[in-house]
Amino acid sequence: MSAKNGIFFQDGIFTIQSENTSYQMKADKFGYLLHLYYGKKISGTAEFILQYRDRGFSPNPYDAQSDRTYSLDSLPQEFPVRGNGDFRSPAFDVKYKDTSWGLDLRYKSYKIKEGKYSLPDLPAVYSENASADEAFTLEIVLEDSVSKVQVKLLYGLLAKLDIITRSAIVTNLGEETFTIEKLQAACLDFASGNYDFIKFYGRHAMERSAERSHIGHTSQVIASRRGMSSHQYSPLMIVCKEEAGENSGSAWGLSFAYSGGFKGEAEKDQFDATRVQLGLQDEMFSYPLKKGESFYSPEVIMTYSPCGIGQVSRNFHKCISDHVCRGKFRDKTRPVLLNSWEANYFTISKDSILKLAQDAKELGIEMLVMDDGWFGKRDDDNSGLGDWVINEKKIGCSLKELVEKVNLLGLKFGIWFEPEMVNEDSDLYRAHPDWALIFKGKKPVRGRNQLVLDYSRPEVVDEIFKQMCRVLDSANIEYVKWDFNRSINDVYSYAEGIENQGKVLFDFVKGCYSLAERLTSRYPNILFEGCSGGGGRFDAGMMYYTPQIWCSDNTDAVDRTRIQYGTSFGFPASTVGSHVSIVPNHQTGRVCPMKTRGTVAMAGTFGYELDLAKISDEEKEEIKSQVKDYKKYASLIRFGDYYRLSNPFTDQTASWVFIAKDKSEALVSCVLLEMHGNMTNIFVQIHGLESGRLYKDEKTGQVYPSEVLEEVGLPVTEQPQQYQSYVWHLTRV
Repeated sequence: MSAKNGIFFQDGIFTIQSENTSYQMKADKFGYLLHLYYGKKISGTAEFILQYRDRGFSPNPYDAQSDRTYSLDSLPQEFPVRGNGDFRSPAFDVKYKDTSWGLDLRYKSYKIKEGKYSLPDLPAVYSENASADEAFTLEIVLEDSVSKVQVKLLYGLLAKLDIITRSAIVTNLGEETFTIEKLQAACLDFASGNYDFIKFYGRHAMERSAERSHIGHTSQVIASRRGMSSHQYSPLMIVCKEEAGENSGSAWGLSFAYSGGFKGEAEKDQFDATRVQLGLQDEMFSYPLKKGESFYSPEVIMTYSPCGIGQVSRNFHKCISDHVCRGKFRDKTRPVLLNSWEANYFTISKDSILKLAQDAKELGIEMLVMDDGWFGKRDDDNSGLGDWVINEKKIGCSLKELVEKVNLLGLKFGIWFEPEMVNEDSDLYRAHPDWALIFKGKKPVRGRNQLVLDYSRPEVVDEIFKQMCRVLDSANIEYVKWDFNRSINDVYSYAEGIENQGKVLFDFVKGCYSLAERLTSRYPNILFEGCSGGGGRFDAGMMYYTPQIWCSDNTDAVDRTRIQYGTSFGFPASTVGSHVSIVPNHQTGRVCPMKTRGTVAMAGTFGYELDLAKISDEEKEEIKSQVKDYKKYASLIRFGDYYRLSNPFTDQTASWVFIAKDKSEALVSCVLLEMHGNMTNIFVQIHGLESGRLYKDEKTGQVYPSEVLEEVGLPVTEQPQQYQSYVWHLTRV
């Protein structure tokens, strides 16, 4: 077998080779597809890991005849299904017309193509230059000869990034309709070893807290049943060897490029093998396929590193920033913006917006965003959603006039929408009450006094698209904040002819993607930012349409160090919407220095969310300085490699660094989280610098050997103060 990058097939064994990793599976003599290996790059095969012995209560396929040593219950599977003798958690399950279950998928054929596959109507990793990226696609066809269920397993390779993606296409080749009851896009079976499971849990205003646990003989499940990827769990998983840390040891990452319900599983089985899966949430999911119809699974992005968890993160960062995010703003420095929400809430007017714009201009801010409250009958959150028409009486002028006045001040203009939502007190709901997701014959469960529109119906998406276009066409709008402020509870569609309510949630997400694709295609010069009460829909799927997402409604700088720390495990800083807000903070009441708030926000897209008329002259000067610094370091933040230098949940500081690809410069940031009497010395250990080189502090001129910075650390020489931040710009001598 060749050790060069690419996809190869020889003697029944498929090998996917990236720059530093190998992935192997085997179509065996019975046609079952067995998983062999995913790890460090190899030049041979891992077929020897397959162990055959009589396992007693582990059943044997009929083809094995009297051979009781062959059981799928004990062999590592590539795409495990229910009904073939494997009693572990399946990746795929269907129910037939007679309500029976059971699959027997066998290998039929394969194709290897240059270039990365795409998925119709779904987000997916892309390659702009297949040859330069060393991008390939492997398609493996499996079929059940009796039920006529066909599955095409798709594997996409971006070899230089050590990225492998997985998806599946399910097709009904038979006469009778069946329903897909479970579909996990990715499954990894580890034949031996002890592993830890890192997941990212949370809640509204405190998302993506990293938690690490041992994978033992129990099932660990992370999931969202909320119709969106959720604040409670992120569709991101990292599995690593017990001894693995930030900068050493084997680690595997899986990220689901999907914005709806998901399910991730990790479990050690009876024979000490470990199975890890990630894909669609199977609760409230039952998707019918008629004769000839196909279902495309959203994809899972996978990566492996033998050099620690930090490299897994950097692989994800590069993939998402360059091969998931799209459009004009993917590689551009985003404008420094001021959002009106925490300054005005719902009480916006022409005068209040223009006052914010004037104050912003004087401080070097580049864009003013008018948040909630500008449309329909909207003075609180009880009415107006669904009526996307400017309330000229409330604002005091047309949108066109307001935007022109802001533009004349030298600022760009942005606006807020919540397209999937509707209030009962709205013209849209009064005209089309059946367009909302409400259980038949029952009063709805409200969230934030609003209901969810049925985006599984194209006519509903069409109406909102028309409304939004009328607004966006009426003025020079250059930014849209797209919000989604509740979970989906009442899953019932009144669509004509719907045969199974179990398809509604999946089709809802596809409807959301349809609207996003249409809007971003029609308005390529508008910067779209995603949002869902902050981080409730922070996933690689939405990043395909919105290159940045409001990371959390919590703008407290100390909490944000923890939220952004967890977020960094799977997502690049360029996607992290992060703003400086007022103190005492509106969410926590905490008081942090303006400098610290700026330091933390600069580890994201950077902006402001406060009333500039209510801050001191000293703080205004600090803002001017921050804006200049952000513009100076924006390229390093966007294109540099990100290293976590501490754990803000357990350590005295929150510390991180952006390092240029060529190691020529580094931007080091540190926030002091704890203060004690007679403080100990504080050092920030810096990883990722070029070995054997000297680095100079731009501000002081002090020169440091890179090895000392890594082993001992950069000393904090200023007098420590709680919540104070420290920033160093180092250049290679």
